Amino acid sequence: MPNEVAQILGNAVHLSSIGFAVVTADGVVNYANPAFCEIFLISFFETHVGCLLVEYPLIRFNSSISKLKLALNCPAPAFIQLHVDPDLMPLTLDIAALNDGARVMVAKRGQGSQIEFEPPNGPYYRDHLTGLGNRRFLDEILANWQPNSPNALSLAVIMIDIDRFKKVIDALGHCAGDTLLKLAARRIQSAIREQDTLVRVGGDVFVMLHTIGLQSIGTESVARRIVELMGRSFLIDGQQVNISASIGIAALNHGTDTITDLLRHAEFALYKAKESGQGNVRFFEPSLALQALVRYRFEIDLRRALVLKEFIIMYQPQVNLTDGSLQGFEALIRWQNPARGLLSPLDFIPLTEETGDIHAIGEWILHTACKEAMSWDGNFSVGVNVSPIQFESERIVDIVSNVLANTGLPPDRLELEITESVLIKDFDNALKQLWALKSLGVGIAMDDFGTGYSSLSYLNRFPFSKIKIDQSFVRGESSPKTRVLVQSIISLGATLDIITIAEGVETQEQYDQLAADGCKGAQGYLISAPIPTKAIGKFISDFRNKTT
Repeated sequence: MPNEVAQILGNAVHLSSIGFAVVTADGVVNYANPAFCEIFLISFFETHVGCLLVEYPLIRFNSSISKLKLALNCPAPAFIQLHVDPDLMPLTLDIAALNDGARVMVAKRGQGSQIEFEPPNGPYYRDHLTGLGNRRFLDEILANWQPNSPNALSLAVIMIDIDRFKKVIDALGHCAGDTLLKLAARRIQSAIREQDTLVRVGGDVFVMLHTIGLQSIGTESVARRIVELMGRSFLIDGQQVNISASIGIAALNHGTDTITDLLRHAEFALYKAKESGQGNVRFFEPSLALQALVRYRFEIDLRRALVLKEFIIMYQPQVNLTDGSLQGFEALIRWQNPARGLLSPLDFIPLTEETGDIHAIGEWILHTACKEAMSWDGNFSVGVNVSPIQFESERIVDIVSNVLANTGLPPDRLELEITESVLIKDFDNALKQLWALKSLGVGIAMDDFGTGYSSLSYLNRFPFSKIKIDQSFVRGESSPKTRVLVQSIISLGATLDIITIAEGVETQEQYDQLAADGCKGAQGYLISAPIPTKAIGKFISDFRNKTT
């Protein structure tokens, strides 16, 4: 009886209008029925055991050949479409593994799909959240890709990054972020062609593989379309969510010579696009690789600088405008780079914030400034700038407490200077930590006041002991409007019992006007340029002699 059933099934397969084949994981055909051969436009009598499936004419020159190899090597069920003729429906192949390692393949003509190759189920090749292929799937395709038709002589990688994604998570939570990623994946898919492949490589970054001919004009059109779609509002849990997308593009034979460089070059282009603002599209150019190399070397040098003791601290004096006395110093880091010379914080601090090195460097600055302040002749305050990134670790309170204990500096001599970005980034966290710092007895100064939102609620809810008027207002004080603004800040400080100090004072006229308006303190080149540590003692002595 079993033999009769097997014979009946065998005859049914042989006579079926649906193509059936049994192949090995290496693509060797062990059996193919007549319908399978007809679908692939070969004679049944020409088919023989041992031929390679990828040598079939319709497969050999098809853009999906690398994906077919990938599917044959995967033990999970897979689905692939072959677009062999624009006038014909695509060929669809369903592939399933047998216990002995062979593969059963069902071939038929079917309706088109926007996804040319559906990655196998399971975590190995599929992104669990969006259902798209993952980074491993992408690497496999790139490793096996080859040009196969006049319309697919080259390959472009379109790397898509969602702008402001972290802000969505901060505001609405991780579940909303996951929903946004799913919706974003659907929108991007709606902009791609049947022969393109979309994957999620991790986080909020997607990659599209876009086959092109000798020109890459259509690639930019696709990218611009994605930017336009991502700029439309999303609705998540009843909340309107607005984001944008930045895109970097690299194309084979268009500035990128090898397939292995495509992802790296697309990432360079994406970084440049984001650097230019949100919602931008940037193509890779060879100069970007050079810039990336320079940046990489700079980053390596920067990470070595702390160990090699290349950082130094200089101190800019602050005076009391009421009586002209010296009241303290602001600690300013400099990098004595062997190749580039003396670098200001603007040249390297943004990079340390991006890489996370600001935590170690910031702690070093704080400890060094407090230790050196203990050697000064007088109870002068020392101001230390604290980056918004340092507040993210929630260790800043413990770090300050430990530094004060280890150096012996009285808390009332330390002043931490922060910018408004600390408050904007995470209001509740900043509020909690600043009050905890205040409880240690240290002073809190708002730096660069007037250049951001300068919300009055900040002054009302945060424990500021000092407002530092930004130098842009001081230098423009001759303007009637600017002078009114400066006077308003000084008056506000006096009303709230907060000391005001002006930065960037360079002329005697500025000094006298600020004093007349009631500003309590000043610092700038009129008083002194930043001073190296070894010259602090002499400066203090000379200042006393000059004012007595």
